[in-house]
Amino acid sequence: MNPVVTRDDARIFYKDWGSGQPVVFSHAWPLNADSWDNQLFFIASRGYRAVAHDRRGHGRSSQTWHGNDMDTFADDLAAVIEALDLKNVILVGHSMGGGEVTRYIGRYGTERVAKVLLVGATPPLMLKTGTNPGGLPLSVFDSIRDGLSADRADYFKDLAVRFLGANRDGSKISRGMLDEFRLQAMQNGLKAVYDCVEAFSETDLTEDLKKFDVPTLFIHGDDDQTVPIEVSARLASKLVKNAGLKVYAGGSHGLPSTNRDEFNADLLVFIKE
Repeated sequence: MNPVVTRDDARIFYKDWGSGQPVVFSHAWPLNADSWDNQLFFIASRGYRAVAHDRRGHGRSSQTWHGNDMDTFADDLAAVIEALDLKNVILVGHSMGGGEVTRYIGRYGTERVAKVLLVGATPPLMLKTGTNPGGLPLSVFDSIRDGLSADRADYFKDLAVRFLGANRDGSKISRGMLDEFRLQAMQNGLKAVYDCVEAFSETDLTEDLKKFDVPTLFIHGDDDQTVPIEVSARLASKLVKNAGLKVYAGGSHGLPSTNRDEFNADLLVFIKE
């Protein structure tokens, strides 16, 4: 399949599996569409059309110098949806992908959207500010940028452990799963992953969440070491009218992988409701 070409000539790689009602997945930072493969296969095997793209600067999409911001990422998602003429879409966003989905609705509304599921998502705002006193201090995100600049391969190796909760007692996370995370992360351009730290931490999505007017479910682990539930889903779910919140006890940030069977079952139930 040819990539989707955006207004600034970026090439956006995407996967398009199966047929039926479209379910469109937006991936976490610093991963790519491959992180959704299990869900794509699961959903497409059950009569749905499963679509996932590589965010610009990530995986097989163009590594642009500019445009690594939430507005442009939302525009790229819109470009994929419009190029494939998808309607009655169920949007699924993980981590930063949840921010991407949220900004998409803030900019484009829900004309093409039927439902939204956000898992381990970053909205409404991760950074601690005067109006968001419960957020994380800027030093947390500066340390991420320092790690990327100094030795991103080693940084991603360590991040995989926290992201997947492999540092917790009783963890059964395999070496292969940790290696997969690092391999995906290393496919990305340094400029994009560096810029994305500001995008996912400093973009205030409060007003975007208030524009949701379709069934919405938040899924989050209460042991998320990357996007703590108290600064994200607990707040975001209260900003979306009639939104649901399902908490995975002891769940990590990487729920689509670490809690694959439970998450897939919840996803399918949500789609069918």
